[in-house]
Amino acid sequence: MRNLKRVVLALVVLAVAAVVLLFVLENQQSVALVLFGWAAPALPLSVVVLVALVGGLLVGPVMGACIGLRAKRRAYRLLRQEG
Repeated sequence: MRNLKRVVLALVVLAVAAVVLLFVLENQQSVALVLFGWAAPALPLSVVVLVALVGGLLVGPVMGACIGLRAKRRAYRLLRQEG
């Protein structure tokens, strides 16, 4: 059963890698982003999208952890006030 799970995991990883590779190969046209007057260098569209995806994947858990810590501190303060 363990070997089957490994094979399935390997197939899923290969499928995701193939989709990412196809996405990168299909989106090679250059784009230049401008934000508040600051212009980024022209990069392939696939790079821009993948950087935004990775940035979101990093920012999401960090924000969730901050919110969780804030709630934990608030609950701790309430417990100290009551007891």
